[in-house]
Amino acid sequence: MRMILWILAFVAVLAVAAVGYVRLAPSDPARWNQPVAATEDKDFGNGAVRVLPATDGLLARLDAAMQALPRTQVLAGSVADGRITYVTRTPTIGFPDYTTIEQTEGQVRLLARSRFGSSDMGVNAKRLKGLLATVQR
Repeated sequence: MRMILWILAFVAVLAVAAVGYVRLAPSDPARWNQPVAATEDKDFGNGAVRVLPATDGLLARLDAAMQALPRTQVLAGSVADGRITYVTRTPTIGFPDYTTIEQTEGQVRLLARSRFGSSDMGVNAKRLKGLLATVQR
């Protein structure tokens, strides 16, 4: 019985350490605020890409809509730079998802992806869908 308690305590400590790492791991702007290479819409295991024709003010509207999302903050960039990367954290554990929005070559490109894991269960594609619905009203 005592051995089982030690094992459970060890597993609990590992779980707390893992959650702590997810919450406290630094986000390197140089790693995440990179150009969006995709030129067409695509969904993949832990994210999604959407590509739109650039229109006047679209990048600024997308920026405002992203910043209005809960648990979201700017990691790097600005509308003036033509590229902005945001971190949005999940409500419970705080897993970070990164969204980069860039205006280039007459297009606005949106890339949303998870930092941890190989599947986001469609969360990033859903975020982009809601974001686009908000700015296209």
